[in-house]
Amino acid sequence: MVDRFQNKVILIAGGSRGIGAAVARRFASLGGEVAIGYRTHRNAADALVSDIEAFGGVAKALEGDISRANSVETLVQNVIAHLGRIDVLVNCAAVAPYRPLGAIDEALFREIFDANVLGTVLLTQAVVPHLPSPGGRIINFSSRLAFSPIPTSSIYAASKAAVITLTQAFSKELGPKGITVNAVAPGVIETDMTTSIIAERGDAIRAATPLGRIGQPDDIAGIVTFLASPDAGWITGRTILADGGMT
Repeated sequence: MVDRFQNKVILIAGGSRGIGAAVARRFASLGGEVAIGYRTHRNAADALVSDIEAFGGVAKALEGDISRANSVETLVQNVIAHLGRIDVLVNCAAVAPYRPLGAIDEALFREIFDANVLGTVLLTQAVVPHLPSPGGRIINFSSRLAFSPIPTSSIYAASKAAVITLTQAFSKELGPKGITVNAVAPGVIETDMTTSIIAERGDAIRAATPLGRIGQPDDIAGIVTFLASPDAGWITGRTILADGGMT
């Protein structure tokens, strides 16, 4: 079990913090070599690489803006140059500004959809030629808000609903190659990026969650590694809603 992903290379876009960092640690603990894609948080990415290397894992931090085609191509080529291959793609990078309807403008829409939707498309396009066929794995990130948006989350929720549709469509296109495409839709997960949400609404979230707690990054990391494993070889086009039963 420890070496389940031995000789496998996993590219994690948005892997420097929060859920992405937990996913990187989990893959590395299972023997995988992880490429940690980041856009701005270089210090966090480097610190994560050091943590993984401290327990004997293999990791490389690589910069890239997934909303730009040239940057995506450079990122993928750097993964190949440093680690030799790509077996699993985890599309975890996203932005999530919330605004009420009256404050939505073109810049906000483009910021969210460029990162969350276009980024998923561009990175998938760039990685697919390098994935093993059969056996390649793609895991996207949606959100429970795609199923049940809250006020002010409309554009973010719509972008994550688009990810569900892309997951289903790409699974049909890539299925003949033996490549699976699935997604995870987390509820509120306790990270540095949700500190204010939990401070404001933590008690209400716990009360509305049948499991009675706030989700942790490792709750999601385990789902991702399962979807990347041989055990999930007969699952594709699915979005797993992971919110403690809230939705």
